[in-house]
Amino acid sequence: MKLTQIYKTLFLLLSTLLAISTFSEGLMAQMITGVWHGKINKQKAEVKLVIDGDSLTGTSYYYDNRSNYRRYTIKGYFDPETNNAVWWDDQLIEEKKGRISLAVPGRIPLLSSADFNCPGENRMMLDGDVTEKEKPGNKKGEVHLTKTDNTEFPDEWDFLIDNFLTGANDPEIIDSIAAISGTNPVAVTEPIVSAVETERKEPVIPTEMTPKVIEPVEKPAPLVTAPSISIQEKFTSREKRFIKNIPVRGDSIELRFYDNAEIDGDSISLFLNNQMIFQHIRLTGNPYTIKLSVKELGPVNELTMVAENLGTIPPNTSYMVALVNDKRYDAYLSSNEGSSAMIRLIKEDDQ
Repeated sequence: MKLTQIYKTLFLLLSTLLAISTFSEGLMAQMITGVWHGKINKQKAEVKLVIDGDSLTGTSYYYDNRSNYRRYTIKGYFDPETNNAVWWDDQLIEEKKGRISLAVPGRIPLLSSADFNCPGENRMMLDGDVTEKEKPGNKKGEVHLTKTDNTEFPDEWDFLIDNFLTGANDPEIIDSIAAISGTNPVAVTEPIVSAVETERKEPVIPTEMTPKVIEPVEKPAPLVTAPSISIQEKFTSREKRFIKNIPVRGDSIELRFYDNAEIDGDSISLFLNNQMIFQHIRLTGNPYTIKLSVKELGPVNELTMVAENLGTIPPNTSYMVALVNDKRYDAYLSSNEGSSAMIRLIKEDDQ
């Protein structure tokens, strides 16, 4: 066989392997879309997950039965390389309490981190850990969910999930369903109470109208504009609040930053060992990715997130994912006008 023919054969082989790998990752990402049943923190749960790029959206139910449950919108992320899924209860949108129930499950919003695995034919599972959403560093329990074709709670996500592979995976459709789900008010349904058990109170109507008193209009005080504060001044004047240590090794580490709440215009700057390395990072549902060379780091390094603004919904919150070799670490960083979130990158010797 000629040398050129050998090169062509090798090229085709490598292209095929790359295509299979890419297809496999895409297939795994699509397969996480669906209805998942099981338990989260020992509570019965049904979670509907929908993949949108590398983000997850959907809804979660914590329940005793169909008459006693809490429902949340959820947000999260899925990494097809590690098959790790992270999602959290974002907004409480429905609450129903049965007649004889003492409490409704799902009282505390949770954050789940689970590995997507396929232990057998036609069987898919999510297994991992769960923490309180507001206390992500403290493990609260475990996640054990199995994918199913059935739902205990029919809702607006079912059509999208059933037709995901036939056109419903369009981002505009997903955003529309998420918007419909997220605008639902919290509906608290209490047991029906007989009219005999309550006393109807008629509204009191005043017999005379009180005359309006028109106050004199005062001339407004002149508007005083606060002096502009530089990002460096914000960094030095604010307290640094330690979040966690992350071990680093290898050639480089990858950091991904997301908005951890509603996308509201949060913007941050990053300081490494008191030196600003990035600024004007606008947080969205898509990751802002940076890479750091490990050999340029010292034994202990402080990475500080400074809020440039607080968005429309304070405080400024960021979800950070650190990829170190084949390991994944995450942290929730919250900053305001008085403090900045700080993590430590601890260099380890390669084994």
